Amino acid sequence: MAVQEARRCQEPSLCGDPDGCAGGARTGHRRAVAAFLALRDELAAGHGVPAAVAHSPVASRQWVSDELGQSARAVAARARAASEAWLRRVRRATLGVVWGAVLALLLGQALTALGTGWTGPRTAALGAALVLAALLTVAAHAHRAHGGVLAPLIGEDNRLSTSRTVAAGWLLFTLYALLFLAFRLVTGADRVGLGTAGAAGLLTVLALTSTVALAARRIVWGRVLGLRLQKVRADRPRAVDIVADDDGRACLTDLQYVLVSGAVLLLCAVRLADEPDRLPGPPWSLTLLVAVSAAVHLGAKCLDGGRPAILSVVRSREAGDLDAPIRTGDDIEIRGVGFVPPGAHGPDPLTRLVVRIGAVHAHVPLVPVPGGFANPTDAALTVPLPVDVEPGRVEVWVVTASGAESNRVTIDVVD
Repeated sequence: MAVQEARRCQEPSLCGDPDGCAGGARTGHRRAVAAFLALRDELAAGHGVPAAVAHSPVASRQWVSDELGQSARAVAARARAASEAWLRRVRRATLGVVWGAVLALLLGQALTALGTGWTGPRTAALGAALVLAALLTVAAHAHRAHGGVLAPLIGEDNRLSTSRTVAAGWLLFTLYALLFLAFRLVTGADRVGLGTAGAAGLLTVLALTSTVALAARRIVWGRVLGLRLQKVRADRPRAVDIVADDDGRACLTDLQYVLVSGAVLLLCAVRLADEPDRLPGPPWSLTLLVAVSAAVHLGAKCLDGGRPAILSVVRSREAGDLDAPIRTGDDIEIRGVGFVPPGAHGPDPLTRLVVRIGAVHAHVPLVPVPGGFANPTDAALTVPLPVDVEPGRVEVWVVTASGAESNRVTIDVVD
């Protein structure tokens, strides 16, 4: 049943909607994922394997891997369609949040003005919010196919960037503060000033966070091109990307950078509300705190990750087998680290894992178990030695889903 459901979800004629199965892209993706999980668990239990290949462990394993690979490609296609639909939907949602914030500000200003009357700072705050919201709306329309307002925050790996988000927060606040002071001057305020200390602190933090965003991008892609870091493209951006690594686990260095910057930014916003006649800025002690936090975040970018590495290659021995050298047709177990990089634990990236054995490309078979896969794993891969491998000394290395190659290890293959 699971095999039939997986194949049904892969047939466009049964989906009705080109963007997904019968209910749009999200429904199509969910159905494809559910079909894949059901297929994996059914095959892990030993059901659904045709009788023509069931007699041969090698043939049945290859058939199972091919079926899972086909279903995984269907999941990946549905994920891409769902990602495109999500980007279109999030553009409208973010614009709703922006204009909802403007409306909330208007209501708040109106309620607080009941007892004291309408003042110049209230007019300036509302005018600055309207102008900034209009600018964001124009930018969202220009990038409507890439997430609207969120487009500048999405990195090349299709994840929300922590450094870009922090820099964007300070940039928006600085623009709002400048617009607020401009409206204060237009409404006739005579004591408005930039304030040397406040302006210096604010511009220092803005320049610092912007530089960190540029440096982080350069460091990450420099390490990717230098084969010192593995990056796998995500299906779509998620809010958790700002404080998590590529696997979705909480990252301390990103979290502290967001929290420290957010706290100092909140302090500046309170100072702007308390002293509306001058440009707010953090004191130098807090500016130094942001600098230390940014340095920790940037240092983590220089040290995180690494390339895959093979530690050893051994003959895989089944229970009852005699000890023997590696021969053509045997399974070999490759032990090491980094074979499944962060963000590559999904079914489709696992199917892109390849072992080079001399001139032969051997795709790593998927071996399902209830709830996951026994092969491949981050520390070990098991592949059959292809018949095209000639006896003698051959080199073995791994190519991961990110495209990174491991070191090469030489093994001896005998007749």
